[in-house]
Amino acid sequence: MGPRQSSFRKATPLVLALASLLLGVACSEEEVATEDLLPSVSAVRLAPVTLDEELHASGDLVARFHTEIAAEVAGRVTGVSVDEGHAVEEGAVVLELDPERRHLDLQAARARLAQARANLRKERSQTERVRQLRAKNISSVQQLEEAETTLLLAESSVRAEEAAVGVAARALSDASVAAPFAGMVARRSVELGEFVQPGDVLFELVALDPLEVVFALTELDTERVSLGQSVQIRVGAFPDRVFTGTVSFVAPTVDPETRTLRIKAEIDNGDALLRPGLFARVSLGVNRRENVLMVPEEAVVQRSGGASVYRLTDDDRVERVAVEVGSQLQDRVEIRGDVHAGDRIVRRGHGGLANGMSVVVREVLPAPISTAGEPAEGSDS
Repeated sequence: MGPRQSSFRKATPLVLALASLLLGVACSEEEVATEDLLPSVSAVRLAPVTLDEELHASGDLVARFHTEIAAEVAGRVTGVSVDEGHAVEEGAVVLELDPERRHLDLQAARARLAQARANLRKERSQTERVRQLRAKNISSVQQLEEAETTLLLAESSVRAEEAAVGVAARALSDASVAAPFAGMVARRSVELGEFVQPGDVLFELVALDPLEVVFALTELDTERVSLGQSVQIRVGAFPDRVFTGTVSFVAPTVDPETRTLRIKAEIDNGDALLRPGLFARVSLGVNRRENVLMVPEEAVVQRSGGASVYRLTDDDRVERVAVEVGSQLQDRVEIRGDVHAGDRIVRRGHGGLANGMSVVVREVLPAPISTAGEPAEGSDS
C-alpha cells in the first residue's frame, strides 16, 4: 500500500465526522426555521373544580297594586276627601261627583217604576175580564188579543223601569268614588268644582305593602329559582340594610329575544321604607356545584356563531369546539360543551388559528384545584 492510500484512509474518519456534524447543524437549522413558521400558543389544562357561586340579578321595585281611578259617570266634583300623599283604606270615599243629583235621578226612576207596576195591575185585571166575557161569547177574539197585547206591553214597561232603577242606583254608587284597595294617593288629577266625563282620570292610587321586585335570570340559571324561594334585596337608599323577599311568580316561558326568564318576589313593606321605582339588587343565595370546568376568560373566543375554544390534540394541532359560557369568577369563566377534564385549551395565541392547524405549545398551565368559598358572579339583568 502506497503512502497516498494510507493518508487517504487515515483522513476518511475525520471527513465523515465533519460531514455528519455539518448535516446535523443543517437539520437543526431547518427544524428551527420550521418551528418559527408555526403559530405559538400557550395552553391551560382543564381540571374539574368545586364552585361556590352566589347568583345575583338586578331589577326594579314595583307596587303590587297600582292603578288610575277614572270617573264612571259625568258630574261635577262636589267633594274631595283626601289629598295627594294621604293614605286611604279599602272602600273609603275619596271623591264625590254630585251624588245629590244622582239621588234625585234614582227617586225619579223609582216613581216611574211604581207607575208602571200600577198600570200592569190594571191591565191584568182588564185582560182577565175580557177572557171571562170571551168565555161567555160576549166579547170578540180581536178584543181578547188586544187586551193580551196591552198586558205584554205593561209587563215589558215594568221590566224596563226596573232596569232604569238599577242604572240610577249604580250611578248613585259611582258618584261616590271609593278606593278599590288600601294604599296611598300618588296623584290627584281633578279639583273641587271641576266637571268630569266618564273615563276622565280622577286620581292615582298605589299600594305600598307589599311591594314586588321584578328581575330576570338567564336561561342557564332558570333551574336555580322556584316559587316560595327566599331572596335578599338591597337598594341604594338603604345600603346597610338587607330586605327579605319570597319568589311569588316565575314566568312559564323564556323571552325569545333576551333569552331571560321574568321573576317576581314579594317584599313585606309594613314600615313603608321602600318606594316603587327603586333600583334593587337581588341575591338568590349560594349554590355549590361539583365538577365545573373553568378556563381563563381570554381563552374563550366570541364570534357571531357563539362562544368557542381551541383544544389541542395529541400531535399539537388545534380543533375548534363550540361551548356555552356559564358563571364567571374573577378572570375565569365556566364552559359547557364537548370539553373534558384533561383537555389542553389554548389560552393565548388563538388569533388566526383554524381547525387542524399545527402549533407550537410554549406553555401549559394547570387549572385551579377549587374555587369553593370564593364569591362568584351570576348574571345581572
